[in-house]
Amino acid sequence: MTVRINLLPHREQKRVARQQQFIILAALTLGFGAVVAVAGHTFISAQISSQDGRNTFLKAEITKLDKEIEEIKVLKEKTTALLERKKVVEALQANRSQVVHLLDQLVRQLPDGVYLKAIEQKGNEVKLVGYAQSNARVASLMRNLDSSEWLEEALLIETKAVMLNNLRVSEFAMSIKLTQPKSADDVDKKNALPSNDKDKKA
Repeated sequence: MTVRINLLPHREQKRVARQQQFIILAALTLGFGAVVAVAGHTFISAQISSQDGRNTFLKAEITKLDKEIEEIKVLKEKTTALLERKKVVEALQANRSQVVHLLDQLVRQLPDGVYLKAIEQKGNEVKLVGYAQSNARVASLMRNLDSSEWLEEALLIETKAVMLNNLRVSEFAMSIKLTQPKSADDVDKKNALPSNDKDKKA
């Protein structure tokens, strides 16, 4: 007796089951991929947004720093200008003090018979032009100037005989240099004469 079994429905069922499994697996894979893509997109968008925020903050800070740097530059320029003005003022004060000492020393050191007609100062250089009764008086003036604590390097430029008010005199030109003494007290002590000495000199 021969028994025949039809296996077609069983095979068809397995094929259908495999197809269903494939479809389900494919759907799961696509779903997982979509979730991963959405999550990745969300993460990347968040990172980009965060970086954009950082960039905006950095730009704002850079702008602020640029402004502060510009303000510092302006302050430096103002400070430099003020320092230059201070130097000018100090130089003017020093020159004014030098002029006072120069005139004082010329009055003190000018011997009898010598008259100045011009004084020209350029920095520490001073040029004197005047008349003297004789060349000996000119030499005496040079010695007096060299002995001053405020003056040095008396140098005779020229001397010549001229007629002044029907008198024959020596016209001279000389240069001297202003200098700073070591101590103002020393200058005062040197220039100040005791009363007895003044009487003797008189």
